[in-house]
Amino acid sequence: MKPLREVAGAYAALGKAERELGEGLFEAAALSCRNAMDVSRTVPAEEVFDHAGFDAFCHAWLSRALGELGRFDESLAAAELSLGYFSRRGELQEEAGKMWITAVMQRALAFDALGRQEEALVELQKGVEMLQERKGEMAQKEAYLREASLRIARLEDFQKQAKPSGYKAWWEFWS
Repeated sequence: MKPLREVAGAYAALGKAERELGEGLFEAAALSCRNAMDVSRTVPAEEVFDHAGFDAFCHAWLSRALGELGRFDESLAAAELSLGYFSRRGELQEEAGKMWITAVMQRALAFDALGRQEEALVELQKGVEMLQERKGEMAQKEAYLREASLRIARLEDFQKQAKPSGYKAWWEFWS
């Protein structure tokens, strides 16, 4: 098999994952993401192919699929792998920027679902800033903005209600 065919197969599997996400087929999308990474690993190392970048794209979609399935620990792990690439490289092109935002938002949603509210709030605020600065279209933009605003309001309210560090109730002083 020529490397061009292998690369095309990897991108076809990633495209299939994107379609499946759009159709709500989250288990199938997760399998397609993993398949895309498996196919990309058949591209010889000496070929000009950004394996790390491709995996970052796959992990961003995988994180979304796993989050939709309620598998938040796995979703967070996939988002972290994706962000490991994007945080070093930055936004090099339009599609990479979209995937970077997807990974940030999925990380935030996973943090929130896992009860890590402070981290979730920071990531949600970062994601909203990235979305607002985004010039091009992004399919999930409005949905992410709605979800983020609801969660940010809830998390900020939760922080206001939280007791300050070292707080003791009045009865604790008398015991």
